[in-house]
Amino acid sequence: MKAKFLLALFVSLAISLGAIAQDNGGVKQDTKDAAHSTGQAAKKTGHKVKKGTKKAVHSTAKATRKGSEKVEDKTETPK
Repeated sequence: MKAKFLLALFVSLAISLGAIAQDNGGVKQDTKDAAHSTGQAAKKTGHKVKKGTKKAVHSTAKATRKGSEKVEDKTETPK
């Protein structure tokens, strides 16, 4: 029983030393890549929102002009 416990302890120690010895430089690069991707996504979203807003404003202005022309036609005094 004691031998099994010591064997399990030795195996877990060997596995944990292997995990500790790994280079964590990849984690730093992964974090940089994730931050860059997030920044690019935010930029792209901002451009899409700007384009959609501009389109909505122009459509609204066009509809307003069209409506005002109809009102002008109705309010003209006959000569």
